Amino acid sequence: MRRWTATTRPIWAAAVWGRLLWLKAFDRVTVRSAYEDEVGCLKGRQFRFSVQGEVEPDGEADAPAEVGTTVSLDGFKRPFQQSALKTVEAIAREVFEHCIWYFLRPGGAPDITVADDDGAVSLNSLMHDFVYSDMQRTSIEVKGERFEMVSLRLKSSPRNLAPRLYWCAANRVVVEENLTSRVPGLYGRLKDAESSPFTYVCYLSSDFLDSHVRADRTAFDISERVPGTPLIEDVSMNDIRESVLKEVESILAGPLSAAREEGKARVHEFVSNRAPRYRPVLSRLEQLGVSVDPSMRDQDLELLLHSNLQKLEAFVLAEGHAVLGEAGSAQPEGYEERLARYLNTVTDINQSDLAAYVSRRRTILDVLARQIRSDDQGKYSKEDAIHSLLMPMRTDSNEIGTDASNLWIIDERLAFHDYLASDKTLKSMPITGSDSTREPDLLATRLVGSPVLAAEGGTLPLPSIVVIEVKRPMRNDNSEDKDPIQQCLEYVKRVRAGGVKTALGRPIPPTREAPAFCYVLADLTKTMVDRCEYASLRPTHDGMGYFGFNEPCKAYIEVVSFDRLVNAATERNRAFFDKLGIPSS
Repeated sequence: MRRWTATTRPIWAAAVWGRLLWLKAFDRVTVRSAYEDEVGCLKGRQFRFSVQGEVEPDGEADAPAEVGTTVSLDGFKRPFQQSALKTVEAIAREVFEHCIWYFLRPGGAPDITVADDDGAVSLNSLMHDFVYSDMQRTSIEVKGERFEMVSLRLKSSPRNLAPRLYWCAANRVVVEENLTSRVPGLYGRLKDAESSPFTYVCYLSSDFLDSHVRADRTAFDISERVPGTPLIEDVSMNDIRESVLKEVESILAGPLSAAREEGKARVHEFVSNRAPRYRPVLSRLEQLGVSVDPSMRDQDLELLLHSNLQKLEAFVLAEGHAVLGEAGSAQPEGYEERLARYLNTVTDINQSDLAAYVSRRRTILDVLARQIRSDDQGKYSKEDAIHSLLMPMRTDSNEIGTDASNLWIIDERLAFHDYLASDKTLKSMPITGSDSTREPDLLATRLVGSPVLAAEGGTLPLPSIVVIEVKRPMRNDNSEDKDPIQQCLEYVKRVRAGGVKTALGRPIPPTREAPAFCYVLADLTKTMVDRCEYASLRPTHDGMGYFGFNEPCKAYIEVVSFDRLVNAATERNRAFFDKLGIPSS
Protein backbone atom coordinates (compact mmCIF):
# COMPACT_ATOMS: atom_id res chain seq x y z
CA MET A 1 0.00 0.00 0.00
CA ARG A 2 1.27 3.49 -0.89
CA ARG A 3 0.16 6.40 1.30
CA TRP A 4 0.30 10.08 0.50
CA THR A 5 -0.29 12.64 3.24
CA ALA A 6 -0.87 16.33 2.69
CA THR A 7 -1.82 19.33 4.76
CA THR A 8 -4.92 20.42 2.84
CA ARG A 9 -8.51 21.37 3.32
CA PRO A 10 -11.05 18.53 3.41
CA ILE A 11 -11.47 16.82 0.05
CA TRP A 12 -14.79 15.04 0.68
CA ALA A 13 -16.51 15.98 -2.60
CA ALA A 14 -13.36 15.92 -4.71
CA ALA A 15 -12.54 12.42 -3.55
CA VAL A 16 -16.02 11.16 -4.30
CA TRP A 17 -16.61 12.74 -7.68
CA GLY A 18 -13.21 13.76 -9.06
CA ARG A 19 -11.20 10.63 -8.27
CA LEU A 20 -13.43 7.72 -9.21
CA LEU A 21 -10.76 6.74 -11.75
CA TRP A 22 -8.78 5.43 -8.77
CA LEU A 23 -11.04 2.39 -8.92
CA LYS A 24 -9.64 1.39 -12.29
CA ALA A 25 -6.40 0.48 -10.53
CA PHE A 26 -7.49 -0.22 -6.94
CA ASP A 27 -10.26 -2.30 -5.36
CA ARG A 28 -11.19 0.28 -2.73
CA VAL A 29 -10.30 3.74 -1.46
CA THR A 30 -10.51 5.06 2.09
CA VAL A 31 -10.49 8.79 2.87
CA ARG A 32 -9.88 10.24 6.35
CA SER A 33 -10.20 14.01 6.73
CA ALA A 34 -9.59 16.28 9.72
CA TYR A 35 -10.85 19.87 9.83
CA GLU A 36 -11.74 22.67 12.18
CA ASP A 37 -15.38 23.53 12.77
CA GLU A 38 -16.83 27.02 13.24
CA VAL A 39 -15.55 27.32 16.81
CA GLY A 40 -12.09 25.98 16.03
CA CYS A 41 -12.62 22.44 17.32
CA LEU A 42 -10.81 19.67 15.43
CA LYS A 43 -13.24 17.27 13.80
CA GLY A 44 -12.74 14.14 11.73
CA ARG A 45 -14.74 12.33 9.04
CA GLN A 46 -13.97 9.25 7.02
CA PHE A 47 -15.55 7.16 4.29
CA ARG A 48 -14.59 4.50 1.77
CA PHE A 49 -15.80 3.66 -1.70
CA SER A 50 -15.44 0.79 -4.18
CA VAL A 51 -17.06 -0.41 -7.38
CA GLN A 52 -19.22 -2.90 -5.48
CA GLY A 53 -20.15 -0.82 -2.41
CA GLU A 54 -20.03 2.65 -3.98
CA VAL A 55 -19.67 5.35 -1.26
CA GLU A 56 -19.92 4.11 2.34
CA PRO A 57 -19.63 6.88 5.02
CA ASP A 58 -17.97 5.65 8.22
CA GLY A 59 -19.21 8.46 10.44
CA GLU A 60 -16.86 10.23 12.81
CA ALA A 61 -13.20 9.34 12.52
CA ASP A 62 -10.84 8.81 15.42
CA ALA A 63 -9.78 12.00 17.16
CA PRO A 64 -7.32 13.61 14.73
CA ALA A 65 -4.08 15.15 15.86
CA GLU A 66 -3.95 17.88 13.19
CA VAL A 67 -5.78 19.23 10.15
CA GLY A 68 -5.19 17.12 7.06
CA THR A 69 -6.41 14.32 4.84
CA THR A 70 -5.20 10.78 4.33
CA VAL A 71 -6.18 8.78 1.24
CA SER A 72 -5.54 5.03 1.35
CA LEU A 73 -5.58 3.12 -1.94
CA ASP A 74 -5.92 -0.64 -1.31
CA GLY A 75 -6.01 -3.72 -3.52
CA PHE A 76 -3.63 -2.70 -6.30
CA LYS A 77 -4.82 -4.58 -9.40
CA ARG A 78 -2.23 -6.85 -10.99
CA PRO A 79 -2.11 -5.39 -14.55
CA PHE A 80 -1.37 -1.93 -13.12
CA GLN A 81 0.89 -3.31 -10.41
CA GLN A 82 3.16 -5.03 -12.91
CA SER A 83 3.83 -1.85 -14.90
CA ALA A 84 3.89 0.62 -12.02
CA LEU A 85 6.98 2.25 -10.56
CA LYS A 86 8.20 0.45 -7.46
CA THR A 87 10.63 2.62 -5.49
CA VAL A 88 9.77 5.62 -3.35
CA GLU A 89 12.22 7.80 -5.28
CA ALA A 90 10.75 6.87 -8.69
CA ILE A 91 7.16 7.41 -7.52
CA ALA A 92 8.04 10.75 -5.96
CA ARG A 93 9.72 11.99 -9.15
CA GLU A 94 6.74 10.93 -11.25
CA VAL A 95 4.26 12.69 -8.96
CA PHE A 96 6.39 15.84 -8.82
CA GLU A 97 6.84 15.98 -12.60
CA HIS A 98 3.07 15.64 -13.05
CA CYS A 99 2.23 18.27 -10.41
CA ILE A 100 5.11 20.70 -10.86
CA TRP A 101 2.76 23.64 -11.54
CA TYR A 102 1.45 23.44 -7.98
CA PHE A 103 4.96 24.22 -6.76
CA LEU A 104 5.28 27.20 -9.13
CA ARG A 105 1.91 28.90 -8.69
CA PRO A 106 1.36 31.77 -6.26
CA GLY A 107 1.14 30.38 -2.75
CA GLY A 108 3.12 27.28 -3.64
CA ALA A 109 2.07 23.71 -2.82
CA PRO A 110 1.34 21.88 0.44
CA ASP A 111 4.04 19.81 2.04
CA ILE A 112 3.67 16.48 0.23
CA THR A 113 5.69 13.43 1.23
CA VAL A 114 5.83 10.06 -0.49
CA ALA A 115 6.73 7.35 2.01
CA ASP A 116 6.80 3.61 2.61
CA ASP A 117 8.75 1.29 4.87
CA ASP A 118 11.99 1.96 2.97
CA GLY A 119 12.00 5.71 3.44
CA ALA A 120 10.33 8.97 2.52
CA VAL A 121 10.79 11.72 -0.07
CA SER A 122 9.44 15.25 0.22
CA LEU A 123 8.27 16.57 -3.15
CA ASN A 124 9.31 20.10 -2.22
CA SER A 125 12.94 18.97 -2.25
CA LEU A 126 12.89 17.80 -5.86
CA MET A 127 12.86 21.18 -7.61
CA HIS A 128 16.64 21.19 -8.03
CA ASP A 129 16.55 17.68 -9.54
CA PHE A 130 14.11 18.77 -12.25
CA VAL A 131 14.93 22.35 -13.15
CA TYR A 132 18.27 23.58 -14.52
CA SER A 133 17.98 27.25 -13.62
CA ASP A 134 15.76 29.83 -12.03
CA MET A 135 12.28 30.28 -13.46
CA GLN A 136 12.12 32.67 -16.40
CA ARG A 137 9.01 34.82 -16.09
CA THR A 138 7.80 36.86 -19.06
CA SER A 139 4.50 38.41 -20.05
CA ILE A 140 2.68 38.94 -23.34
CA GLU A 141 -0.29 41.05 -24.34
CA VAL A 142 -3.02 39.76 -26.65
CA LYS A 143 -5.66 42.28 -27.76
CA GLY A 144 -5.39 44.17 -24.50
CA GLU A 145 -5.30 41.10 -22.24
CA ARG A 146 -2.14 40.34 -20.24
CA PHE A 147 -0.81 36.80 -19.86
CA GLU A 148 2.00 35.56 -17.61
CA MET A 149 4.42 32.90 -18.83
CA VAL A 150 6.64 30.79 -16.59
CA SER A 151 9.26 29.01 -18.72
CA LEU A 152 11.19 26.03 -17.36
CA ARG A 153 14.06 23.98 -18.71
CA LEU A 154 13.43 20.58 -17.20
CA LYS A 155 16.09 17.95 -16.85
CA SER A 156 14.62 15.48 -19.30
CA SER A 157 13.67 11.98 -18.28
CA PRO A 158 13.12 9.05 -20.66
CA ARG A 159 9.42 8.99 -19.75
CA ASN A 160 8.68 12.57 -20.76
CA LEU A 161 10.41 14.15 -23.73
CA ALA A 162 7.76 16.37 -25.35
CA PRO A 163 7.83 20.18 -24.95
CA ARG A 164 4.51 21.31 -23.53
CA LEU A 165 2.33 24.34 -22.89
CA TYR A 166 0.15 24.26 -19.77
CA TRP A 167 -2.91 26.51 -19.74
CA CYS A 168 -3.59 27.34 -16.10
CA ALA A 169 -6.53 28.90 -14.28
CA ALA A 170 -7.82 28.95 -10.70
CA ASN A 171 -4.37 27.86 -9.47
CA ARG A 172 -4.38 24.58 -11.40
CA VAL A 173 -3.50 23.15 -14.81
CA VAL A 174 -6.60 23.06 -17.02
CA VAL A 175 -5.28 22.09 -20.47
CA GLU A 176 -2.01 20.46 -21.51
CA GLU A 177 -0.81 21.02 -25.09
CA ASN A 178 2.07 19.34 -26.91
CA LEU A 179 4.33 21.94 -28.56
CA THR A 180 6.34 19.49 -30.66
CA SER A 181 7.01 21.07 -34.09
CA ARG A 182 4.78 24.07 -33.30
CA VAL A 183 7.95 26.14 -33.48
CA PRO A 184 10.58 25.14 -36.08
CA GLY A 185 13.31 23.24 -34.27
CA LEU A 186 11.23 22.51 -31.17
CA TYR A 187 11.44 18.71 -31.13
CA GLY A 188 11.83 16.71 -27.94
CA ARG A 189 14.95 17.69 -26.06
CA LEU A 190 17.00 20.79 -26.82
CA LYS A 191 20.56 21.63 -25.74
CA ASP A 192 21.70 24.73 -23.92
CA ALA A 193 25.05 26.52 -24.31
CA GLU A 194 26.74 23.82 -22.20
CA SER A 195 25.19 21.07 -24.40
CA SER A 196 23.08 19.85 -21.50
CA PRO A 197 19.79 18.38 -22.79
CA PHE A 198 16.56 19.81 -21.47
CA THR A 199 12.83 19.74 -22.14
CA TYR A 200 11.05 23.07 -22.43
CA VAL A 201 7.72 23.59 -20.68
CA CYS A 202 5.66 26.75 -20.27
CA TYR A 203 2.93 27.54 -17.74
CA LEU A 204 0.49 30.20 -18.93
CA SER A 205 -1.85 32.04 -16.55
CA SER A 206 -3.88 35.26 -16.46
CA ASP A 207 -6.99 36.87 -15.03
CA PHE A 208 -8.57 36.38 -18.47
CA LEU A 209 -8.11 32.61 -18.24
CA ASP A 210 -9.37 32.59 -14.65
CA SER A 211 -12.57 34.31 -15.72
CA HIS A 212 -13.16 32.01 -18.70
CA VAL A 213 -12.42 28.60 -17.18
CA ARG A 214 -15.37 26.21 -17.08
CA ALA A 215 -16.92 25.14 -13.81
CA ASP A 216 -15.42 21.64 -14.03
CA ARG A 217 -11.99 23.21 -14.78
CA THR A 218 -11.31 20.91 -17.72
CA ALA A 219 -11.55 23.51 -20.53
CA PHE A 220 -12.09 27.20 -21.31
CA ASP A 221 -15.10 29.04 -22.68
CA ILE A 222 -12.95 30.66 -25.34
CA SER A 223 -13.40 30.17 -29.09
CA GLU A 224 -10.59 28.32 -30.81
CA ARG A 225 -10.71 30.87 -33.66
CA VAL A 226 -12.69 34.05 -34.24
CA PRO A 227 -13.93 33.90 -37.86
CA GLY A 228 -13.72 36.94 -40.09
CA THR A 229 -13.01 40.39 -38.72
CA PRO A 230 -15.39 40.93 -35.81
CA LEU A 231 -16.39 44.38 -34.63
CA ILE A 232 -15.36 43.42 -31.12
CA GLU A 233 -11.77 42.31 -30.73
CA ASP A 234 -12.55 38.95 -29.13
CA VAL A 235 -9.57 36.95 -27.93
CA SER A 236 -9.41 33.40 -29.31
CA MET A 237 -7.33 30.43 -28.20
CA ASN A 238 -5.43 30.68 -31.46
CA ASP A 239 -4.62 34.36 -30.84
CA ILE A 240 -3.15 33.47 -27.46
CA ARG A 241 -1.30 30.45 -28.80
CA GLU A 242 0.34 32.38 -31.65
CA SER A 243 1.60 35.04 -29.24
CA VAL A 244 2.92 32.38 -26.86
CA LEU A 245 4.77 30.55 -29.65
CA LYS A 246 6.33 33.80 -30.84
CA GLU A 247 7.58 34.47 -27.32
CA VAL A 248 8.85 30.88 -26.99
CA GLU A 249 10.84 31.30 -30.20
CA SER A 250 12.45 34.41 -28.70
CA ILE A 251 13.19 32.75 -25.34
CA LEU A 252 14.78 29.68 -26.98
CA ALA A 253 16.51 31.47 -29.87
CA GLY A 254 19.92 29.86 -29.30
CA PRO A 255 18.87 26.23 -28.69
CA LEU A 256 16.30 26.38 -31.52
CA SER A 257 18.90 27.63 -34.00
CA ALA A 258 21.22 24.75 -33.08
CA ALA A 259 18.34 22.26 -33.38
CA ARG A 260 17.39 23.56 -36.82
CA GLU A 261 20.97 23.18 -38.05
CA GLU A 262 21.06 19.64 -36.70
CA GLY A 263 17.76 18.87 -38.44
CA LYS A 264 19.06 20.37 -41.68
CA ALA A 265 22.13 18.14 -41.49
CA ARG A 266 19.87 15.12 -40.90
CA VAL A 267 17.88 15.92 -44.05
CA HIS A 268 21.02 16.38 -46.17
CA GLU A 269 22.46 13.09 -44.89
CA PHE A 270 19.22 11.24 -45.67
CA VAL A 271 18.88 12.75 -49.15
CA SER A 272 22.53 12.04 -50.00
CA ASN A 273 22.45 8.40 -48.90
CA ARG A 274 18.84 7.23 -49.08
CA ALA A 275 16.61 9.54 -51.14
CA PRO A 276 18.55 11.36 -53.91
CA ARG A 277 15.29 12.19 -55.74
CA TYR A 278 14.85 15.18 -53.40
CA ARG A 279 18.28 16.66 -54.11
CA PRO A 280 17.17 18.84 -57.07
CA VAL A 281 14.37 20.42 -54.99
CA LEU A 282 15.96 20.35 -51.54
CA SER A 283 16.75 24.07 -51.45
CA ARG A 284 13.16 24.84 -52.47
CA LEU A 285 11.76 22.57 -49.76
CA GLU A 286 13.92 24.37 -47.20
CA GLN A 287 12.46 27.67 -48.42
CA LEU A 288 9.02 26.26 -47.59
CA GLY A 289 10.15 26.06 -43.97
CA VAL A 290 10.68 22.30 -43.79
CA SER A 291 12.21 21.60 -40.38
CA VAL A 292 12.69 18.10 -39.00
CA ASP A 293 13.43 16.33 -35.77
CA PRO A 294 17.04 15.05 -36.03
CA SER A 295 15.92 11.76 -34.43
CA MET A 296 13.13 11.20 -36.98
CA ARG A 297 13.01 7.72 -38.53
CA ASP A 298 13.89 7.34 -42.20
CA GLN A 299 10.36 6.32 -43.21
CA ASP A 300 8.83 9.30 -41.39
CA LEU A 301 11.35 11.66 -42.97
CA GLU A 302 10.56 10.23 -46.40
CA LEU A 303 6.84 10.86 -45.83
CA LEU A 304 7.50 14.42 -44.68
CA LEU A 305 9.66 15.26 -47.70
CA HIS A 306 7.17 13.64 -50.06
CA SER A 307 4.32 15.61 -48.53
CA ASN A 308 6.18 18.89 -48.95
CA LEU A 309 7.18 17.99 -52.51
CA GLN A 310 3.48 17.56 -53.31
CA LYS A 311 2.82 21.01 -51.85
CA LEU A 312 5.59 22.43 -54.04
CA GLU A 313 4.11 20.72 -57.13
CA ALA A 314 0.64 22.10 -56.32
CA PHE A 315 2.09 25.59 -55.92
CA VAL A 316 3.97 25.33 -59.22
CA LEU A 317 0.84 24.08 -61.00
CA ALA A 318 -1.14 27.09 -59.78
CA GLU A 319 1.74 29.42 -60.59
CA GLY A 320 1.96 27.96 -64.09
CA HIS A 321 -1.69 28.69 -64.79
CA ALA A 322 -1.24 32.24 -63.55
CA VAL A 323 1.99 32.94 -65.44
CA LEU A 324 1.00 31.33 -68.73
CA GLY A 325 -2.41 32.97 -68.52
CA GLU A 326 -0.68 36.36 -68.78
CA ALA A 327 1.37 35.39 -71.84
CA GLY A 328 -1.07 36.77 -74.43
CA SER A 329 -1.92 40.02 -72.68
CA ALA A 330 0.13 43.07 -71.92
CA GLN A 331 2.81 41.60 -69.69
CA PRO A 332 2.97 43.22 -66.28
CA GLU A 333 6.18 44.51 -64.76
CA GLY A 334 8.43 41.69 -63.55
CA TYR A 335 6.76 39.08 -65.79
CA GLU A 336 10.03 37.84 -67.31
CA GLU A 337 11.56 37.30 -63.87
CA ARG A 338 8.42 35.50 -62.64
CA LEU A 339 8.37 33.28 -65.73
CA ALA A 340 12.05 32.41 -65.25
CA ARG A 341 11.45 31.43 -61.61
CA TYR A 342 8.53 29.26 -62.66
CA LEU A 343 10.52 27.48 -65.40
CA ASN A 344 13.48 26.92 -63.07
CA THR A 345 11.20 25.33 -60.46
CA VAL A 346 9.58 23.11 -63.10
CA THR A 347 13.05 22.00 -64.22
CA ASP A 348 14.01 21.08 -60.65
CA ILE A 349 10.80 19.09 -60.15
CA ASN A 350 11.34 17.23 -63.44
CA GLN A 351 14.87 16.38 -62.34
CA SER A 352 13.42 15.10 -59.06
CA ASP A 353 11.00 12.85 -60.98
CA LEU A 354 13.89 11.47 -63.05
CA ALA A 355 15.91 10.92 -59.88
CA ALA A 356 12.97 9.03 -58.34
CA TYR A 357 12.77 6.81 -61.44
CA VAL A 358 16.48 6.02 -61.34
CA SER A 359 16.37 5.41 -57.56
CA ARG A 360 13.53 2.96 -58.10
CA ARG A 361 15.69 1.05 -60.58
CA ARG A 362 18.49 0.83 -58.03
CA THR A 363 16.01 -0.51 -55.46
CA ILE A 364 14.63 -3.10 -57.91
CA LEU A 365 18.13 -4.35 -58.69
CA ASP A 366 18.90 -4.62 -54.96
CA VAL A 367 15.73 -6.68 -54.43
CA LEU A 368 16.59 -8.96 -57.36
CA ALA A 369 20.13 -9.45 -56.04
CA ARG A 370 18.68 -10.57 -52.70
CA GLN A 371 16.18 -12.92 -54.34
CA ILE A 372 18.82 -14.89 -56.20
CA ARG A 373 20.81 -15.57 -53.02
CA SER A 374 20.22 -18.53 -50.75
CA ASP A 375 18.70 -18.00 -47.32
CA ASP A 376 20.05 -19.23 -43.96
CA GLN A 377 18.72 -22.73 -44.75
CA GLY A 378 20.42 -22.78 -48.15
CA LYS A 379 17.12 -22.43 -50.05
CA TYR A 380 16.51 -20.15 -53.01
CA SER A 381 13.55 -18.00 -53.99
CA LYS A 382 10.93 -19.65 -56.17
CA GLU A 383 10.29 -18.63 -59.75
CA ASP A 384 7.15 -16.72 -58.70
CA ALA A 385 9.13 -14.19 -56.64
CA ILE A 386 11.46 -13.27 -59.51
CA HIS A 387 8.61 -13.48 -62.02
CA SER A 388 6.49 -10.99 -60.05
CA LEU A 389 9.44 -8.62 -59.81
CA LEU A 390 9.74 -8.57 -63.61
CA MET A 391 5.97 -8.21 -64.01
CA PRO A 392 2.92 -8.95 -61.81
CA MET A 393 1.68 -12.47 -62.49
CA ARG A 394 -1.55 -13.30 -64.33
CA THR A 395 -1.89 -9.82 -65.76
CA ASP A 396 -1.43 -8.15 -69.11
CA SER A 397 -0.61 -4.66 -70.31
CA ASN A 398 -4.30 -3.83 -70.68
CA GLU A 399 -4.71 -4.28 -66.89
CA ILE A 400 -1.66 -2.58 -65.41
CA GLY A 401 0.25 0.65 -65.85
CA THR A 402 3.43 1.00 -67.84
CA ASP A 403 5.56 1.30 -64.68
CA ALA A 404 4.35 -1.99 -63.21
CA SER A 405 6.77 -4.15 -65.19
CA ASN A 406 10.56 -4.17 -64.87
CA LEU A 407 11.52 -5.86 -68.14
CA TRP A 408 14.18 -3.19 -68.61
CA ILE A 409 16.30 -5.47 -66.43
CA ILE A 410 16.50 -7.86 -69.39
CA ASP A 411 16.40 -5.43 -72.30
CA GLU A 412 15.61 -1.70 -72.35
CA ARG A 413 13.64 -2.16 -75.58
CA LEU A 414 11.10 -4.33 -73.78
CA ALA A 415 9.75 -1.20 -72.08
CA PHE A 416 8.15 -0.33 -75.46
CA HIS A 417 5.66 -3.03 -76.43
CA ASP A 418 2.27 -3.27 -78.10
CA TYR A 419 1.04 -6.10 -75.88
CA LEU A 420 2.54 -7.81 -72.82
CA ALA A 421 1.16 -10.79 -70.89
CA SER A 422 2.40 -12.47 -67.72
CA ASP A 423 1.60 -16.07 -66.80
CA LYS A 424 -1.66 -16.15 -68.80
CA THR A 425 -2.83 -18.93 -71.10
CA LEU A 426 -2.35 -18.41 -74.83
CA LYS A 427 -6.10 -18.84 -75.21
CA SER A 428 -6.79 -15.85 -72.91
CA MET A 429 -4.52 -13.48 -74.86
CA PRO A 430 -6.39 -11.36 -77.42
CA ILE A 431 -3.36 -11.18 -79.71
CA THR A 432 -2.94 -14.94 -80.34
CA GLY A 433 -6.25 -16.44 -81.43
CA SER A 434 -4.92 -19.69 -79.95
CA ASP A 435 -6.92 -22.37 -78.08
CA SER A 436 -3.88 -23.53 -76.12
CA THR A 437 -4.02 -23.47 -72.33
CA ARG A 438 -0.23 -23.44 -72.02
CA GLU A 439 1.17 -20.52 -70.01
CA PRO A 440 4.42 -18.83 -71.05
CA ASP A 441 6.00 -16.87 -68.20
CA LEU A 442 6.09 -13.64 -70.20
CA LEU A 443 5.08 -12.92 -73.78
CA ALA A 444 5.22 -9.60 -75.61
CA THR A 445 4.68 -8.19 -79.09
CA ARG A 446 6.34 -5.03 -80.23
CA LEU A 447 5.36 -3.17 -83.41
CA VAL A 448 8.57 -2.58 -85.33
CA GLY A 449 8.68 0.75 -87.18
CA SER A 450 8.64 0.59 -90.98
CA PRO A 451 8.75 4.14 -92.40
CA VAL A 452 8.38 3.05 -96.05
CA LEU A 453 5.30 0.93 -95.47
CA ALA A 454 3.81 3.50 -93.10
CA ALA A 455 4.30 6.29 -95.64
CA GLU A 456 2.72 4.22 -98.43
CA GLY A 457 -0.14 3.13 -96.15
CA GLY A 458 0.13 -0.53 -97.19
CA THR A 459 -0.12 -2.67 -94.06
CA LEU A 460 0.52 -2.55 -90.37
CA PRO A 461 4.17 -3.00 -89.27
CA LEU A 462 5.04 -6.58 -88.49
CA PRO A 463 5.06 -7.48 -84.76
CA SER A 464 8.06 -8.91 -83.04
CA ILE A 465 7.52 -11.63 -80.47
CA VAL A 466 9.37 -11.88 -77.15
CA VAL A 467 9.07 -14.91 -74.85
CA ILE A 468 10.73 -15.02 -71.45
CA GLU A 469 11.09 -18.10 -69.26
CA VAL A 470 12.10 -17.71 -65.60
CA LYS A 471 13.59 -20.62 -63.66
CA ARG A 472 14.27 -20.94 -59.96
CA PRO A 473 17.83 -19.94 -58.98
CA MET A 474 20.19 -22.94 -59.03
CA ARG A 475 17.48 -25.24 -60.42
CA ASN A 476 19.20 -28.33 -61.86
CA ASP A 477 16.42 -30.51 -63.29
CA ASN A 478 16.38 -29.34 -66.92
CA SER A 479 15.93 -32.26 -69.29
CA GLU A 480 14.53 -33.08 -72.72
CA ASP A 481 11.02 -33.06 -71.24
CA LYS A 482 11.71 -29.88 -69.25
CA ASP A 483 13.76 -27.90 -71.72
CA PRO A 484 13.10 -24.15 -71.20
CA ILE A 485 14.69 -23.33 -74.58
CA GLN A 486 12.37 -25.72 -76.41
CA GLN A 487 9.40 -24.35 -74.43
CA CYS A 488 10.15 -20.81 -75.63
CA LEU A 489 10.33 -21.95 -79.27
CA GLU A 490 7.02 -23.81 -78.93
CA TYR A 491 5.34 -20.67 -77.65
CA VAL A 492 6.69 -18.73 -80.64
CA LYS A 493 5.20 -21.31 -83.04
CA ARG A 494 1.81 -21.17 -81.37
CA VAL A 495 1.66 -17.39 -81.50
CA ARG A 496 2.60 -17.36 -85.17
CA ALA A 497 -0.02 -19.97 -85.97
CA GLY A 498 -2.86 -18.00 -84.34
CA GLY A 499 -4.89 -15.06 -85.71
CA VAL A 500 -2.54 -12.39 -84.43
CA LYS A 501 -4.05 -8.98 -83.62
CA THR A 502 -2.79 -5.78 -82.13
CA ALA A 503 -3.65 -4.89 -78.53
CA LEU A 504 -6.56 -2.85 -79.97
CA GLY A 505 -7.92 -5.89 -81.75
CA ARG A 506 -6.88 -5.03 -85.33
CA PRO A 507 -5.81 -8.07 -87.42
CA ILE A 508 -2.22 -8.26 -88.60
CA PRO A 509 -1.60 -10.04 -91.91
CA PRO A 510 -0.41 -13.62 -91.25
CA THR A 511 3.31 -14.08 -91.56
CA ARG A 512 5.85 -16.66 -90.53
CA GLU A 513 8.72 -14.20 -90.69
CA ALA A 514 7.96 -12.14 -87.58
CA PRO A 515 11.23 -11.74 -85.64
CA ALA A 516 11.24 -13.60 -82.33
CA PHE A 517 13.39 -13.22 -79.24
CA CYS A 518 13.59 -15.89 -76.54
CA TYR A 519 15.13 -15.19 -73.12
CA VAL A 520 15.72 -17.89 -70.52
CA LEU A 521 16.61 -16.57 -67.04
CA ALA A 522 18.34 -19.40 -65.21
CA ASP A 523 21.53 -20.20 -63.39
CA LEU A 524 24.02 -22.20 -65.45
CA THR A 525 23.70 -25.50 -63.63
CA LYS A 526 24.98 -28.66 -65.31
CA THR A 527 21.62 -29.60 -66.83
CA MET A 528 21.06 -26.03 -68.08
CA VAL A 529 24.48 -26.00 -69.76
CA ASP A 530 23.58 -29.34 -71.40
CA ARG A 531 20.37 -27.85 -72.87
CA CYS A 532 22.34 -24.86 -74.21
CA GLU A 533 24.85 -27.14 -75.92
CA TYR A 534 22.08 -29.33 -77.44
CA ALA A 535 20.57 -26.12 -78.89
CA SER A 536 23.98 -25.22 -80.40
CA LEU A 537 24.21 -21.98 -78.41
CA ARG A 538 27.51 -20.22 -77.87
CA PRO A 539 28.83 -19.12 -74.48
CA THR A 540 29.12 -15.37 -73.86
CA HIS A 541 32.54 -13.80 -73.48
CA ASP A 542 32.23 -13.72 -69.67
CA GLY A 543 31.04 -17.34 -69.42
CA MET A 544 27.83 -16.28 -67.62
CA GLY A 545 25.37 -16.96 -70.45
CA TYR A 546 24.69 -18.49 -73.86
CA PHE A 547 23.27 -17.09 -77.10
CA GLY A 548 22.46 -18.12 -80.65
CA PHE A 549 19.96 -18.06 -83.54
CA ASN A 550 17.52 -20.83 -84.38
CA GLU A 551 17.09 -20.69 -88.16
CA PRO A 552 13.97 -22.91 -88.50
CA CYS A 553 12.07 -20.79 -85.93
CA LYS A 554 13.65 -17.49 -86.99
CA ALA A 555 14.32 -16.82 -83.29
CA TYR A 556 17.21 -15.28 -81.39
CA ILE A 557 17.85 -17.16 -78.14
CA GLU A 558 19.69 -15.94 -75.07
CA VAL A 559 20.20 -17.82 -71.80
CA VAL A 560 21.11 -15.37 -69.03
CA SER A 561 22.39 -16.36 -65.60
CA PHE A 562 20.96 -14.29 -62.74
CA ASP A 563 24.35 -12.83 -61.89
CA ARG A 564 24.82 -11.70 -65.49
CA LEU A 565 21.29 -10.27 -65.48
CA VAL A 566 21.98 -8.09 -62.40
CA ASN A 567 25.46 -7.09 -63.57
CA ALA A 568 24.34 -6.10 -67.06
CA ALA A 569 21.37 -4.06 -65.80
CA THR A 570 23.60 -2.33 -63.27
CA GLU A 571 26.21 -1.45 -65.90
CA ARG A 572 23.57 -0.03 -68.25
CA ASN A 573 22.32 2.24 -65.46
CA ARG A 574 25.69 3.02 -63.86
CA ALA A 575 25.94 6.50 -65.38
CA PHE A 576 22.56 7.44 -63.88
CA PHE A 577 23.45 5.97 -60.48
CA ASP A 578 26.78 7.80 -60.42
CA LYS A 579 25.12 11.08 -61.39
CA LEU A 580 22.77 10.79 -58.41
CA GLY A 581 25.47 9.58 -56.05
CA ILE A 582 23.84 6.16 -55.63
CA PRO A 583 26.23 3.23 -55.11
CA SER A 584 26.31 1.05 -58.24
CA SER A 585 26.92 -2.12 -56.28
